[in-house]
Amino acid sequence: MAKYTPQELANALKDGLLSFPVTSFDAELQFDEENYRKHLAWQASFPVAGLFAAGGTGEGFSLTPAESERVVRAAVQEVGNLVPVLASAGGSTAQAIDNARAAEAAGADGILLLPPYLTEADQGGLIDHVSAICRATSLGVIIYNRANAIYKDTTVATLAGRHENLIGFKDGVGDLEHDARVYAKLGDRLFYLGGLPTAETFALPLLQLGMSTYSSAMYNFVPQFALDFYQDVRNHDRVAVNKKLNEFVIPYLDIRDRVKGYSVSIVKGGLDAIGRSAGGVRPPLQNLAPQDLADLKALISTVS
Repeated sequence: MAKYTPQELANALKDGLLSFPVTSFDAELQFDEENYRKHLAWQASFPVAGLFAAGGTGEGFSLTPAESERVVRAAVQEVGNLVPVLASAGGSTAQAIDNARAAEAAGADGILLLPPYLTEADQGGLIDHVSAICRATSLGVIIYNRANAIYKDTTVATLAGRHENLIGFKDGVGDLEHDARVYAKLGDRLFYLGGLPTAETFALPLLQLGMSTYSSAMYNFVPQFALDFYQDVRNHDRVAVNKKLNEFVIPYLDIRDRVKGYSVSIVKGGLDAIGRSAGGVRPPLQNLAPQDLADLKALISTVS
């Protein structure tokens, strides 16, 4: 049973840094539960506000439904008494319902609803899709505005009016007018989190639009730096933010942008670099090339 009501979960998440832990794999790219639990225990030893199991950085797109359930259950068992654990739901409406119900049965505290299976959908279809998942679980649900699931402000308002357990809006697009419209219409009814790749890059300007938190992938391997960066953002300390952007984040982006798909690979590379390997990435992603890993290791040494 979830430890939080949907509103309690929103309150717990909205004013702290959020992390999407990688999923550990062994040499055969099978789920390595023992190593995963060790990684989560380390992650939860820092004051992070929430952990999203089997999310994008956790290669949830490559997990079978059974694997996803196992990953979420392991996360709940390992750190659920220390920090809120949320799961992901995606694919078709039926699959997302199964994901949400499995996550609730595993003891997760909330759901991040990913865009539906890759097909075009109008606002009415998105309303039906989100409504079906919200009705299928008592957990708090966060919608992810990205790809083929772009929720108009009026759509978000309709959903929020229908479903008390809709608690959050995560943006992965960066359309400032759109974000302003959503926040202006919904206000404090939801909490808002940034979900653009390497969210630190956009964190300070998006804070002005009501996005009080974001999902940090680099928290996986430089947790204290990520927490310090988040505090600088919340303090509106532009000088400190720009210093960290120039010294670490932007050089990190330069390595990330060398190969498509490195947004996830570079996180596992970061763990390799600090001696806390979580294994490789599953195809179609590629592990960091040796020179890219060496460059990342050198960069990490400047902030460790």
